[in-house]
Amino acid sequence: MMWSIFLSALGLLFVFEGILPFLSPSFWRRVMQQVIIQSDRTLRVMGLVSMLVGLALVVIAHDLF
Repeated sequence: MMWSIFLSALGLLFVFEGILPFLSPSFWRRVMQQVIIQSDRTLRVMGLVSMLVGLALVVIAHDLF
């Protein structure tokens, strides 16, 4: 049961990660160029915020369902 949830979540991650490059490759390329020039600290903060938002969504979804 847990593996199926994990694989479903991983699959959704790949789907969402692929939406922007599929819909607008040139915009995605510009965004990635901006990410490359960011400092390590900025990237770490962005990663932390992303993880916290993801965790909050998981907790909310778990409580609702």
